[in-house]
Amino acid sequence: MAARASWKGYLKLSLVSCAVQLYPASTSKERVSFHMLNRETGHRLKRLLVDSETGEPVDSEDQIKGYEIGKRQYIQIEDEEIESVAIESTHTIDIESFVPRDEIDQTYFDSPYYIAPDGKVAEEAFAVIRDAMREKNVVGIGRVVLYRRERIIMLEPRDKGLVAMTLRYPYEVRADDEVFDPIPDVKVDDDTLDLATHIIERKLTHFDPARFEDRYQNALLDIIKAKAANKPAPKLDAPKPSNVVNLMDALRKSIAAETGENDNAAAKPAKAAPRPKPAPAAKTASKAASGERKPKAARSAPARGASGRMRKAS
Repeated sequence: MAARASWKGYLKLSLVSCAVQLYPASTSKERVSFHMLNRETGHRLKRLLVDSETGEPVDSEDQIKGYEIGKRQYIQIEDEEIESVAIESTHTIDIESFVPRDEIDQTYFDSPYYIAPDGKVAEEAFAVIRDAMREKNVVGIGRVVLYRRERIIMLEPRDKGLVAMTLRYPYEVRADDEVFDPIPDVKVDDDTLDLATHIIERKLTHFDPARFEDRYQNALLDIIKAKAANKPAPKLDAPKPSNVVNLMDALRKSIAAETGENDNAAAKPAKAAPRPKPAPAAKTASKAASGERKPKAARSAPARGASGRMRKAS
């Protein structure tokens, strides 16, 4: 089945614009989903909206959106009033700026899309915008209205098209120091670190998503197939991990399991050579590689109220 565009409009760079189509890059259609049924009759259930005070069902024409301003106090907003908000990005992705790709913290990533030109007339202008970004090794930042909400969007060249990633607003992202600051500083000794890095080196490979299967989905499908054939549902007894009591012992056993050696052989690993200190250039590269931890240029402080406390993401 051919891909269906979820949005059509224009991609604009200064005075250059072209018609484009935006396609969702991910889908959940293949994911196992369930309907709610009446256990007695086997019939599907329907959700019914009722008045919270009277308990009476409310017809669709009498349902309206409301914004809570106080306890049991709401401002009613008509759909027409929401649709009347005139924003240019409703039909246009206007590229406002360009930034290096590694300056964007991945915590801000939301949903991926593909962008392609819409028609022959748009192909040349689309190629110019795409290739100019590729030449300068940057990504574009713009805005677009999707599902009635204006979103920040990042545009990145890929093959003959563009990958678009909607980004969260600063108020939607929690500051990492809320979670990381309480973690104590732990001094790891060299022997323990050598064993851990040895395990990492043995598992070092290239990312291939095809290597991973959705084991939960497959287990659900096995249950469904068994019940459809009037057979008992299979039971899976997955071992539960436990807290590490002796870290060095656990690391040695991990190496033994990886190499197929016995515990005695793994208990006396050859003394690893001291790790050479990285050259200055390597330090810089290492620091850049770990830039996912909010570079200063990209870290936007979450919105805070008048009291200085950070507001919760909605």
